[in-house]
Amino acid sequence: MNQEYERLQKLIKEAEEKAASKGNMRYRNGFHIMPPTGWLNDPNGLCQLGDEYHLFFQYSPLDARGGMKAWGHYVTKDFVNLHYAGAPFVPDEDFDKNGVYSGSSYVDEQGMHIFYTGNVKLPGDYDYVNAGRRADTVLIESKDGVNFSEKRVVIDTDEYPEGYSCHIRDPKVWKEDHTYYMVLGARTVDSVGQILVYSSADMIKWGLYRVISSEKPFGYMWECPDIFNIDEEHVISFSPQGLDAEEYRYQNTYQSGYVMVNDDPVDDGLDVGSGSQNEQLVIDQEKFVEWDMGFDFYAPQTFEDNSGRRILVGWAGMPDPGYENGETETENWQHCFTVPRELSVKNGADGKKRVFQNPIKEIETLRTGEVSSIDMTGRYKSNCECLDVLCSDISGDFSVVLDDGVIFKYEGDVISLSLTDEYGYGRKLRKTKISSVDSVRILVDSSILEFYINEGELVFTTRYYKAGAQIELVFDMPDADVKIYNMRGAIVE
Repeated sequence: MNQEYERLQKLIKEAEEKAASKGNMRYRNGFHIMPPTGWLNDPNGLCQLGDEYHLFFQYSPLDARGGMKAWGHYVTKDFVNLHYAGAPFVPDEDFDKNGVYSGSSYVDEQGMHIFYTGNVKLPGDYDYVNAGRRADTVLIESKDGVNFSEKRVVIDTDEYPEGYSCHIRDPKVWKEDHTYYMVLGARTVDSVGQILVYSSADMIKWGLYRVISSEKPFGYMWECPDIFNIDEEHVISFSPQGLDAEEYRYQNTYQSGYVMVNDDPVDDGLDVGSGSQNEQLVIDQEKFVEWDMGFDFYAPQTFEDNSGRRILVGWAGMPDPGYENGETETENWQHCFTVPRELSVKNGADGKKRVFQNPIKEIETLRTGEVSSIDMTGRYKSNCECLDVLCSDISGDFSVVLDDGVIFKYEGDVISLSLTDEYGYGRKLRKTKISSVDSVRILVDSSILEFYINEGELVFTTRYYKAGAQIELVFDMPDADVKIYNMRGAIVE
């Protein structure tokens, strides 16, 4: 380890020890992954090695508003008992000195192969969009998820194709047949978002395989790309920046979503490592479906575990959102993950295929075993800040109100989530259309809510901030069956 690594690790340890000495804090959640201190954003390197899941995350431990980007690391066997394993990757080399940016893990019999973007901002008068930035793709390997190899650049910035800006990042790697593939989010010099697809025979030497673009320009940058197959459907996931807001979609500063395509994006006879910008796969941007319609969701990453589940984790946050997070001011930390979500493909209320998201089953082990129902007035009060609320047999319009500060309702064909100024810190209204609703599941944590509609056909995620610990829920759901479980928090060591 070099001297810069040792220096940064000392600063991180001091910051984490200072945070731990504060004890319990008002807004820290019970079962959503958070940083020990400072700032968390993108989920990175999600994988299962042996019987352990590894959840890395973009981490700025020295400043709750961002700053130096490292990777933090949690390890778990069940998503309920978590071990914090420190910050193994910090910006300590010339090729990542301005940030260990996002990336992924590929696991095989040799262990873990971790790819990330090394961010470098050159000194000088640059815009850092079309000049002045380097974004090498870096590889680290580990046989056990504990001890890690030296860093190695496998795609140098100068090797990226012509016609692109300095913004190429977020490698996601997988294998099909005998070939490894990597997708990278990209921005052209004309500010059009695309995905670069690379291929390799050994994960060391990479060649451009093809480019994924859209029929019409669809934002200026596509971040956090991902390609996977689920239930025999091909899914391309990415986070486009620069979409114009509409009344019922694209309401956040930036979006995250997916497009389902008929053919495998990497199985069409192209030669491995010999692609070009002319070998394009063009998607229909009108088929783009947002992963989450709430205020706080961005940069999701998926992985397949040993049981064959396709699991998604999102950042319960948003870049440049226009609203705040209460814990930043009072507790010196910011942001968390969504709960891990298992993905499946089903027909939606409109009869069209889409990807459904549901909390992984392990979350149910956090229920205390006690189940309650609402009274005749539709009210439920609890001193427990962690709840799992199941609403089924819904018919027609409804509303759920939390402490008069959060309103979730369905009227006609519009489903909406709104927060007061006190609870939302600037979050006001998000809404979309759906032809019918028959069930809603609400995960309630100390400062985050996740709403799952029709067993995951739609999801709304939001952070929220209330003064007291007691929760009151008011349901206007005629004839619906409502069950409420108190939940305990996950255990973090």
